[in-house]
Amino acid sequence: MQGIELGLYSFGDATPDPASRRGVDVGQRVRDLVEEIVLADQVGLDVFGVGEHHRHDFPVSSPAVVLAAAAARTSRIRLTSAVTVLSSDDPVRVFQDFATIDLISKGRAEIMAGRGSFIESFPLFGYDLADYQHLFLEKLDLLLELRHEEVITWQGRHRAPIVDRPVHPRPEQHPLPVWVAVGGTPQSVVNAAARGLPISVAIIGAAAQPFIPFVTLYRQALAEHGHDPATVPVGIASHGFLAATSQRAADIAAPGLMTAMNQIGRERGWGSAIDRAQFDRMREPHGALMVGSPAEVTEKILAEYEMFGNRRVLLHMGIGNPPHADMMRAIEIYGTEVAPAVRSAVAAGDAGNTSPTR
Repeated sequence: MQGIELGLYSFGDATPDPASRRGVDVGQRVRDLVEEIVLADQVGLDVFGVGEHHRHDFPVSSPAVVLAAAAARTSRIRLTSAVTVLSSDDPVRVFQDFATIDLISKGRAEIMAGRGSFIESFPLFGYDLADYQHLFLEKLDLLLELRHEEVITWQGRHRAPIVDRPVHPRPEQHPLPVWVAVGGTPQSVVNAAARGLPISVAIIGAAAQPFIPFVTLYRQALAEHGHDPATVPVGIASHGFLAATSQRAADIAAPGLMTAMNQIGRERGWGSAIDRAQFDRMREPHGALMVGSPAEVTEKILAEYEMFGNRRVLLHMGIGNPPHADMMRAIEIYGTEVAPAVRSAVAAGDAGNTSPTR
């Protein structure tokens, strides 16, 4: 596989402004999210992902609905969930929803399946967390069968059997693309590799370099299961933000990101909070944050490309709900300055590269 895709993902973050503590108009936030996807399409970005959550600060509980709205207003950009919490959803309904988006968008839909970093959906929909791993794999296998078979006969542990039932509509793409989102568990990448599925690796809050063995394991597992690593892409997902200068990007992104991440940290008992000094350290060349000027973010994306040979980059620039006008400007910079520079450098590197992973 050649080239690289540059894109974004969002949870429709509705974190209140850290200074004013003023609440967020959730309706406006969701409408703003659709506008962000439309702009990403207009400035030439390749993909936009929308993630599923069931909590007040991330109000998008149904990525498919948001993506369908965006599908009708865009023409080129690929539209994916980021992620669909497949463990607590019905794969038949997921397939039907994204097949419908695929038809609206004329073949631009994708599903990114995940087990769920947040667990609110499990009790909400009546699932036992003790079944966390088995739920995901069973439902993933059903989803993959749905991609290839119009008439399904299937039986598992966690869903009523399906006996000789047609599933419609069928998508424009065959098969409908499915990625797996992974966060650092080796068995997760082995499971994806066994099924020949591309992965999106979340590098959140840590340096990128420790994930090299993780991606190496994935490619080894692909080969062991009879899949060509050169044809199955790896994506990297990171927090980021862009502005004309490094300082402005940091000043816009830091308050909301620290507020959002520290709230999650308190819920999960992570210990010490992120302060501005730590935020700035995470922006350094080997840090996890893609926050800075166009030149800085371009350099970090290319550095990770050299580490991983990844074929997709997704930036979560809306973490902490930065002002919408600043977010729109960041998307414009990403599409018109960073993406062309990255694509040009990758294309030049590909022309002289013979590595089987690139």
